[in-house]
Amino acid sequence: MNNFITEIIRNDIDSGKHKDILTRFPPEPNGYLHIGHATAICLNFGIAESMDSAKCNLRFDDTNPSKENTEFLESIKEDIRWLGFDWGTREFYASAYFQKLYEFALRLIDEGKAYVDSQSPDDVRSNRGTLNEPGTNSPYRKRSVEENIDLFKRMRSGEFGEGTHVLRAKINMGSPNINMRDPIMYRIIHAEHHQTGNQWPIYPMYDYAHGVSDSIEGITHSLCTKEYEDHRPLYDWFIEQLEIFPS
Repeated sequence: MNNFITEIIRNDIDSGKHKDILTRFPPEPNGYLHIGHATAICLNFGIAESMDSAKCNLRFDDTNPSKENTEFLESIKEDIRWLGFDWGTREFYASAYFQKLYEFALRLIDEGKAYVDSQSPDDVRSNRGTLNEPGTNSPYRKRSVEENIDLFKRMRSGEFGEGTHVLRAKINMGSPNINMRDPIMYRIIHAEHHQTGNQWPIYPMYDYAHGVSDSIEGITHSLCTKEYEDHRPLYDWFIEQLEIFPS
């Protein structure tokens, strides 16, 4: 395999930036794979096969139990094998990091970088703005750190119903990138998870869990297709604020 991505990776090895390379294929187990997934599978697993110092994780970004099930998990594994790849023992789940993700969220709240928003889901959407108009700050954006921590812990304990509260990152409601307009980090979902059962009544959003899970696993090259380009600044924001840069 030889392309601009592998050239970048080889330059990183030659410069000493990375000694060992770790990529990942991170599907959400909320449906069957489509042709776009084949690109990501062949790229990430292909790099691992073509370089002696490279490995590829299969990680299920399983953050929404209301749309996921084991049938989709097994179908995804079957499709990867059909394409000729195998992950060996390198099978991971974002749900295995739920406690760590929760602790990271508490840290962001404590640093004034996240807050509990109690607007209705419709108000959250309407106040987000458009591609041509900035968003509007939530009336709950100025809650104290103490109140935010108290509410988030009560969300964790299962005290509230779905749609009553969300945790949002405090970034910039005027950003031209809509993904940076105080994105939701956690929502309340009372549903049984295929990996964690009923341990959690709150679940991280994909855009929060994805990049942080990459860092937890030590992914050196987080390769995404073009439709995620506008999400990358948000992945980076969480990693930078938490100072969890992969080595």
